Amino acid sequence: MGHHAHTDAAGASHGSTKQYVIGLIISIVLTIIPFWMVMQNVEQPGSFERGPLVWTIVVTAIAQVLVQLVFFLHLNSSSEQRWNLIAFVYTVLTIAILIIGSIWVMDYLHYFMMS
Repeated sequence: MGHHAHTDAAGASHGSTKQYVIGLIISIVLTIIPFWMVMQNVEQPGSFERGPLVWTIVVTAIAQVLVQLVFFLHLNSSSEQRWNLIAFVYTVLTIAILIIGSIWVMDYLHYFMMS
């Protein structure tokens, strides 16, 4: 089998060393970018405006999660991983509904308590 990804008897996918190294390098880059931006802001206040800094952190964090899922947990759309992907999407949607719903309810209550 060599360097190719393969599955074991339980259907779990295993990546090659090349996939792990690529994932590691991408993860390191996605960690260094926001870290460097924040440190630049600490050393030289006003280097980056707060809005773009926060968005950079959010975008790189989301990208980091996707890299971890694809390169290390091997979550993809293959037939072996289909149920894991469906469970992951369901979990993300449930958490999003919970968080968005909670914020909406708190905003609604805040609006009526202040009027």
